[in-house]
Amino acid sequence: MLQKFQNHIQQNFAFLTGKKLLLAVSGGIDSMVLTDLIQKSGFKIGISHCNFSLRGEESNEDFNFIESYCLKNNISFFGKKFNTKEFAEENKLSIQLAARKLRYDWFDELLETEGFDYLLTAHHLDDSAETFLINFTRGTGMDGLTGIPQQNGKIVRPLLIFLREEIESHAKENNITWREDSSNASDKYLRNKIRHAIIPILKELNPGFLSSFQNTIEHLQQIQSMVSDASETAYNQIVTEENGQIKINLPKLLELPNYKAYLYQWLQPYGFTAWEDIYDLTEAQSGKQVFSDTHKLLKDRSLLIISKIKEEQEVTYFIDESLKTGDLPVKLHFSDQNHIINASANTIFVDKLSLKFPLTLRKWQEGDYFYPSGMHGKKKVSKYFKDEKFSLIDKEDTWLLCSENQIIWIVNHRADQRFIANNDTQQILKIELQ
Repeated sequence: MLQKFQNHIQQNFAFLTGKKLLLAVSGGIDSMVLTDLIQKSGFKIGISHCNFSLRGEESNEDFNFIESYCLKNNISFFGKKFNTKEFAEENKLSIQLAARKLRYDWFDELLETEGFDYLLTAHHLDDSAETFLINFTRGTGMDGLTGIPQQNGKIVRPLLIFLREEIESHAKENNITWREDSSNASDKYLRNKIRHAIIPILKELNPGFLSSFQNTIEHLQQIQSMVSDASETAYNQIVTEENGQIKINLPKLLELPNYKAYLYQWLQPYGFTAWEDIYDLTEAQSGKQVFSDTHKLLKDRSLLIISKIKEEQEVTYFIDESLKTGDLPVKLHFSDQNHIINASANTIFVDKLSLKFPLTLRKWQEGDYFYPSGMHGKKKVSKYFKDEKFSLIDKEDTWLLCSENQIIWIVNHRADQRFIANNDTQQILKIELQ
């Protein structure tokens, strides 16, 4: 196995040579075999271990086992204990997801603070097959059917070509000691059910199941690469990104014969799952929305607009006569002027003496009205939004600068005629959105 491992490293992970590597070691047979192979291959390593405090004294014994191994072999050891149950409850996560987030956040921290170049984990071919079946049973796209990637950024998995049987044989032949995780014997978790019940049946039906699976994964990964290329090409032709919004041109999208597949590729990273509702948006009226936990998708005329969900806050910001604006959600700059020069959507000149302090900065409300510059008479802000074809998201992102209850400026859009400076104005105040 050592020779096969070293050939695999040379052919596929030559970039690891001479690098400082951090190994994620649980103490189980997989990670201890990886540690043995990496050491015998002459790499400079450190070992990290997470104690998730889920198995009582057994978890502590795992920690002590790995710490002792590192002392004996003169390897830098990084261990950390987590209160996983408490973290899961506070963040409303399953134990598995909580443990995953805790360990990978900590691994990222170690890579940066300790100067490691890559993190190595001991996932092998059986793990990849189990992940495939887990995703398959839950429903997934192409990404979920391509198994565990050999590399994901700074995370490298050099054992993915090896079977569990190969790892067990190497451990026995080289007298490698390891710790048995008692939770692996329980069918409480879906992965264990698949490992203990499904995989053996598949191997019975086809003794070469895992080899066939590996070939299938390689084909799927190639197809996924092709899909990604096509998706990126279409994205560049159909989608624009501006002001924190992602706008999908619907007429162009619907020209694609498989437009639903493209929508899935583009929206899945933002956590959307209600696919039928999303596909219905293409024919829905303007204003219809679909939500993920973090983003919303809005139908606005000929566009689908993706934006982050903002916390609903009715906040009013105050600006006193000092005109200091450090805490404002938009960057406004105030300056006294002698002349009116280059007024625009993002720069207005007002009569400072007409202002009543403190000024306020707030979002629009039903019933708001103003006197648009260059026009006679007043206009509801809602009507202005409609005439200017503001999307729902545009409305939510717009701020009003006010003097008492009177609007001075729909920021970055239109000033109020009542406050606009002219040639007879004694004190001219320039207000600019930077």
